[in-house]
Parts: sequence; structure tokens; C-alpha cells
Amino acid sequence: MGIAIYQVDAFAEKPFRGNPAAVCILLEPGEEAWMQSVAREMNLSETAFLHRQRDAFNLRWFTPAVEVELCGHATLASAHILWEMGLLAAKDRARFHTRSGLLGAERRGEEIELNFPAMPPTRASVPVGLAEALGVVPRYVGKSRYDYIVEVESEEVVRGLKPDFARLKGMSVRGIMVTSVASSGKYDFVSRFFAPGVGVDEDPVTGSAHCCLGPFWSERLGKDEMVAYQASARGGVIQVRVAGKRVYLGGKAVTVLRGQLVNF
Repeated sequence: MGIAIYQVDAFAEKPFRGNPAAVCILLEPGEEAWMQSVAREMNLSETAFLHRQRDAFNLRWFTPAVEVELCGHATLASAHILWEMGLLAAKDRARFHTRSGLLGAERRGEEIELNFPAMPPTRASVPVGLAEALGVVPRYVGKSRYDYIVEVESEEVVRGLKPDFARLKGMSVRGIMVTSVASSGKYDFVSRFFAPGVGVDEDPVTGSAHCCLGPFWSERLGKDEMVAYQASARGGVIQVRVAGKRVYLGGKAVTVLRGQLVNF
């Protein structure tokens, strides 16, 4: 018998938008090298591996190159599959044991809301070569637990970025988020996220980055609830709610593929 695997577009209202993630349901913990091989085979920004542990699920995330400590869109995709496939009742809250602690997800109408740790940035000096690799003049540079955050002057600058990924790959962080206040009233802020160092040149929609972006913009905009847009080619909308040491991230998800892993 094969192992169930799904592909889900997260932070998306329809297929082929948002951020695709693979979700693999295991009966027991997977061997790390095998999980990395599956992630490499799936060749998506993230593949999630789950197995049940009492009243929760163990959850791990792999890019095609490495295991990561926190991933928002693959967590949203995982929760979506648990409810869609009847592994959790619609009224139940999803609970995940991860390398970043206990994470949660709840259904809020048509959306799923993730409960993640807040990771506000601290101001940092501009790393050598970062501005040149991005081709921007930063208004602010900070660092969160995992990533650099770079504020630029406008949404037009964010959308027009053409980074030098070879230079960015040498930065000693998981990724670099570039952000600005939104130019229209539809969204509060926009961003893009680059992580060539972990095998993902540009991530389409990065939930975990909003653990940093949420507190950053909450302080500057004076509001706790915001609507964010990640301006990648696929694009995605994230509902962001900041509450003390937690950030709640809301979005929709769509299953685009169901299958099985065989011959492994």
C-alpha cells in the first residue's frame, strides 16, 4: 500500500495561486533522509510530513534542500487536508508538535487561522552586499529569529525587485523579506520573500515571514488587524492579527492533487 500525499495551494482562493505545498500523511515517524528525498522529488518550496500523536500531530517541513524550523503555508495546507480528508472533525482544532513548539489551526468560516509565535525584528546593520543584491536603498533593515527584513520606500519598489540570487544565497539567514506599506486601500502592506540559501529563490507566499511582518507593521500602522499581500508571480492574501506574543494568520486553501507514494 502506498503513502497518501496531497498538493495544496495555500493562501489561495482558487487553484494555481498562492503557495503550493505537498502534504504527506504517515502512520509513523519518517526517516529524515527519506523525507528529504521526497521533498526533493516533489520540488515545491515545502513538503510537510505528519503523523498522529495522541490528540495532536507531529509536523515537519522540508524544502528541496533542507529541513526548516517553521513554515506557515505548509501548516495551513496540512490543516486543510486533515479536515478535508476527515482526519479531524470540522469543529476540532488542529494541534501540531513542531520544532517551533506547539502550533494550532482553527476553521473560521471559509478560512483557516493559524496560531503562530510573534517574531518582531530588531534593527540590524545592513549586511555587506545585501542592498546591492536586492538593488534597493533600504529605509530599515532588521533581523528576526530566521530572516532579514528590509523596508523599502514603496510598493512599486517591492513589485519591481529583480534580486541577484547568487549573492543572496551567501547571506547567513534562512531568507530575506522585502516590504513596504501598500499603495492602495485594499491591503495594509505588501512583501516578497527570497530564500535561495535553503533552495527557494522566491517563495510565493510565506506565512512564517508574517510572524515578523505582522508585529513590524502593527507598530508602524497602529493597528492589530491587517490584510497583507505577498506580491510574487502567484500572489497571495494573508489576514494578519497580532495579539501579544502570538500572530494569527488567516487564509484559504485548495487541494489540486491527491495521490500515493509508491516504489520507495
